[in-house]
Amino acid sequence: MRSAAGDPVTLFLCGDVMLGRGIDQILPHPGDPVLQEPYVRDARVYVGLAEAVNGPVPREGGYSWPWGDALEVLDEVAPDVRVLNLETSITRSGDFAPGKQIHYRMNPANIPALAVARPDVCVLANNHVLDFGVRGLVETLDVLEEAGLDQAGAGRDDDEARRPAIVPLPGGGRVLVFAVAMPSSGVPAGWAAAPDRPGVAFLPGATREAAADMVARVREVKRPGDIAVVSIHWGSNWGYEVEDDQVEFAHALVDGGVDLVHGHSSHHPRPIEVYRDRLIIYGCGDFINDYEGISGYEAYRDDLRLMYFATAEAASGRLLELRMAPMRAVRLRLRHARGDDREWLRATLDHACRDFGTRVVPAPGGTLALAPPG
Repeated sequence: MRSAAGDPVTLFLCGDVMLGRGIDQILPHPGDPVLQEPYVRDARVYVGLAEAVNGPVPREGGYSWPWGDALEVLDEVAPDVRVLNLETSITRSGDFAPGKQIHYRMNPANIPALAVARPDVCVLANNHVLDFGVRGLVETLDVLEEAGLDQAGAGRDDDEARRPAIVPLPGGGRVLVFAVAMPSSGVPAGWAAAPDRPGVAFLPGATREAAADMVARVREVKRPGDIAVVSIHWGSNWGYEVEDDQVEFAHALVDGGVDLVHGHSSHHPRPIEVYRDRLIIYGCGDFINDYEGISGYEAYRDDLRLMYFATAEAASGRLLELRMAPMRAVRLRLRHARGDDREWLRATLDHACRDFGTRVVPAPGGTLALAPPG
């Protein structure tokens, strides 16, 4: 249920939702498992890696299995707007993008596995939506449209890719979601949409010129009472440091009228900042994927995930509160993170946020929150 006119607006935000590859293989309609990775040629191998660590993954779990306890949290919080980064091509195409080692696709017949979370906006400006070429992207757009799911950040031409997704609110206000991708997250410049070519909304970097262009796009659409979100796929996969140009870019967006910066691409949560009473999440971390059982970066605890619930003042976009629900991926399913896991995530993120003047503290019901300033 949407908030009444003038009430605060709560947005659910999360990072990478990767329903392809191993996840697709446990859904009711698994697609072609063939991969062209250097070491793995069958997507079912990733299911086996997860099972070797935490036990059997049922093949009859249904469309809601990967979301697990996250659906219960969404029902309890009942956010007004739900925004996620969909980092999977939804296609039957076999056109593996050349020059890439990793490709993600979900069988279009499994679209209920996305719809079950009732997203208002699926961000597509990322480095996997064209894993199966233009044909795969166009099919992805068609499948989302047929399912009644809106998207931002990709399109059949640059006008469609650059347009915001618009979610109406009571009283005439709206949430505008713009989405862009940058090469720092592995998005090739050749994936940029053009007047005669499908692709993603692409920015060459976190420059002053790019920020000015983004602000101009927001100002063309934003009206009084609107909340403007810019969702950005940027940065490296690992590490807590945020590059200076990303900070300057995010600040320039807020200075220009953006109310919330939704960053993603990193495999774990990165620092959170409140700048001029506006929320900046530099990296949401992964949310749903098939990384369970893959070794190499255990120190970052990629199995721990966060659901972000940002509540803003409807009239101004000013942040009122940020709550976070910690989750843990077990058997390719999200479960509540508890005890030491929850505290590890809180303490790690709190330490990473200190340079930005923010603190992460325990909150009721096993959640986390940004501490009030001061």
